[in-house]
Amino acid sequence: MALDLGTRRIGLAVSDPLFLTAQGLPTLVRKNIRMDLEELARVVNEREVGEILMGDPKRMNGEQGRQSAWAREFAAKLEKRFGLPIVFWDERLTSREAERTLRGSGIAHGDRKAAIDRLSAVILLQSYLDWRHSA
Repeated sequence: MALDLGTRRIGLAVSDPLFLTAQGLPTLVRKNIRMDLEELARVVNEREVGEILMGDPKRMNGEQGRQSAWAREFAAKLEKRFGLPIVFWDERLTSREAERTLRGSGIAHGDRKAAIDRLSAVILLQSYLDWRHSA
């Protein structure tokens, strides 16, 4: 399962059983850490998740900043709660790629933010799956 972590929403994606393709799940609208973890636990259990892929929000120069530290703090809570391996994957430009893809889609502006988060998670997961198959 891939997470595109944001302050207001978490984009979610899962892979197929053969780890070939990524599919988006409904975007999680964040409420508080307890409720966020409960909702993620439901997805982890329903989808039989074995690994969590987290977007690593590096700066454009490749350095880790405040957002990256925040993502790692959240990942530590996930690891403690679920006991699953957490993998960080460079997420630079995934949101921009998702925005560009959705710009001409006809999705209403108000609905586009959740769609961008979901598509960002799909792009993140698909790039990871492609890398795994090429390695």
